[in-house]
Amino acid sequence: MKPLLMRQLWSVVESIQTSTLLALDDDSLVDFLADRLASGCPSIDRHDRAEIDGYIQAKVSLIRDLASGRSVV
Repeated sequence: MKPLLMRQLWSVVESIQTSTLLALDDDSLVDFLADRLASGCPSIDRHDRAEIDGYIQAKVSLIRDLASGRSVV
């Protein structure tokens, strides 16, 4: 995954409410985050989208852990 897209994705994750990140099931979370990223980056093609989906899927546990940590603070 391109470094710029990765940075933008984590920025998107940080901007979303904790309750939303924790409420979605894994597949819905992947779609939600990828769609939010794509809406801010119109140049994303199908290859990029496949990489983004795979990256998010691999990081779902980390995303949930970070969201849980935010809700405690």
